[in-house]
Amino acid sequence: MKKNVYWLIPILLISSLLIVGCGRKKTDGDQWERINQEKRIIIGLDDSFVPMGFQNKAGEIIGFDVDLAKAVFALYDIEIDFQPIDWSMKENELQNQTIDLIWNGYSKTAEREEKVLFSNDYMKNEQVVVSLKKNNINQFSDMKDKILGAQNGSSGYHGFEEEPEILKDLVKDQTAVLYDGFNEAFMDLKSGRIDGLLIDRVYANYYLSHEENLANYSIIPGAFESETFAVGIRKTDPQLAEKINEAFKILRENGTLAEISETWFGEDVTE
Repeated sequence: MKKNVYWLIPILLISSLLIVGCGRKKTDGDQWERINQEKRIIIGLDDSFVPMGFQNKAGEIIGFDVDLAKAVFALYDIEIDFQPIDWSMKENELQNQTIDLIWNGYSKTAEREEKVLFSNDYMKNEQVVVSLKKNNINQFSDMKDKILGAQNGSSGYHGFEEEPEILKDLVKDQTAVLYDGFNEAFMDLKSGRIDGLLIDRVYANYYLSHEENLANYSIIPGAFESETFAVGIRKTDPQLAEKINEAFKILRENGTLAEISETWFGEDVTE
């Protein structure tokens, strides 16, 4: 009996490898044909980025970008798997083909353009600092020797590092407390563990509009350049980018893009 058991082990190992191999394989070239044949695409997102893409209390992933992505791929009869990812590793996830798109308030920057192909822009954004009014922070210069929070891997933190004269040189220890998501950051802001939070204006506006004590907060604009949101695509997928851009045009012309914006922002904030 022991001999029979040992004889079975190699077969079981081979079977396991075959099962693993049946998963999605990394392939070269434009992925549009595969995606269109499978009628399924994987979108990576930070599922705490209100209101672009986030989990509600029922555990459902909802948001402006979620609705926009669904509208885009409904035109091609393609289903979407929304995959929460470590936002600081988003470009790696894209290149490794564990996701097909980065789509979640993804700001277009020169640094990111070296790594990914961007779709056409669909919304403007800017980086602001949110603080409690009792902290008496009314402009960036008031953050001198104060503790700043930021999201790890965000365009805001990139600007913080790349343009230190705007904010980094002012804050305590010339560094920022980094968070994986903004929910924890807002908790620390409320408790006084940080004095200000560098954040996307769209997130700040939406979050504070649902805050009971809205009057307790200040939103402080600074000198960072305004940004635009776009979809991050592999550079080897130009046909996929073309299909997304064609869909944007259709949704803009038929009013769907404006309707989605009205739902989440109460006005049309799209480009």
